[in-house]
Amino acid sequence: MTGDNGGVAGPGRRSSATDGTDSPGWDPGLDEDDSGAVVKAVGRQIKVWREAAGLKQAELGAAIGYGEELVSAVERGRRIPRPEFLDKADEALGAGGKIAAMKKDVAEARYPKKVRDLARLEAEAVELGAYGNHNLHGLLQTEEYARALFGVRRPALAEEDLERYVAARLARQEIFTRTPMVTLTFVQEEVTLRRPIGGRMVLRRQLEHLLAVGQLRNVEIQVMPTNREDHAGMGGEVQLLKLKDGTAVGHSEAQLMTRLVSSPREVHLLDLRYGIIRSQALSPRESLAFIEKVLGDT
Repeated sequence: MTGDNGGVAGPGRRSSATDGTDSPGWDPGLDEDDSGAVVKAVGRQIKVWREAAGLKQAELGAAIGYGEELVSAVERGRRIPRPEFLDKADEALGAGGKIAAMKKDVAEARYPKKVRDLARLEAEAVELGAYGNHNLHGLLQTEEYARALFGVRRPALAEEDLERYVAARLARQEIFTRTPMVTLTFVQEEVTLRRPIGGRMVLRRQLEHLLAVGQLRNVEIQVMPTNREDHAGMGGEVQLLKLKDGTAVGHSEAQLMTRLVSSPREVHLLDLRYGIIRSQALSPRESLAFIEKVLGDT
C-alpha cells in the first residue's frame, strides 16, 4: 500500500496529503493544519522570553549556537525548532523548563498531519491488520526502501519533504516493540515482494528485514500468490485497527486521499473481507518460506 499514513476523521471524511531547512534536520514549511498553530505559539513564547531577558535575536542565537536568521524563523513559526534548540533557549532565557516542556508538542508537529493522526490511532491499537497490494506496508519498510519509495513519487518531492516523510514512517515502527504487545498481521501481494523499489540490493535487504520481523511473536506476515483464482481483496487495500476501548476503525488510502471508516457496519464488512483475504493467502509459515525463495531469486 502506498501510504498506510492516514488522517483521523469522521465517517467518510477525506483529507489530502501534503509534504517541507537551514541545516539538515530542520523542518521548514508546515501543513495547513494544527501543526502550524502549535509552532507559531512556540515561536511567540520564545520571543516573549527573549524580549523579557532583554536580548536581541542575534544575541540569543550567539548564546545558544544558532544564527540570527534561524532564531527569527523559529519565532515567526517558519521553522520547527529541534529539541536541543528548545533546551538551550530555555536555559539561556531562564525559562525554568517552560520552553523545554514544549518539545513533545513540537515533535508531533514535525510530521504531516495525516501521519500524526494515524500514529495516534496506532498508539491506541491492540490489534492491527493490513492487506497491501501495491507496495510493502509502511510498518514493514526499511529506511532505504521507504526513501526509495518516496523518491519515485511524481511530481518529485523536495529532499527535505522526502526526509520528513521517511522519519515519520520510521517513527511509527515503535509499535512492534510496544508493551503490552500489539498483535500485527499483514497480507502482502506477491508482486510487492518482487518489485525492485530502490534496486536489487535494497529489495534484498528489505526481504531480509521481512524475514526478521516475521519471527516476532506478535507479528504474522502472509503472502497472497499472484496465481490465486479466488481473491477477496480485488477491491483494494484494507487496514483495520482494533482499539483499547473495544471499538474498531478501518483505514484506506488512494491518490492524494485518505479515508477513515468508523461506521460499525462498514468496519464489520472490512473485518469480514480481511478475514477472507487471510484465509486465501499462504499461511504465515508458508509465507516466510515463500519470502526466502524470492530472496534467493533476487
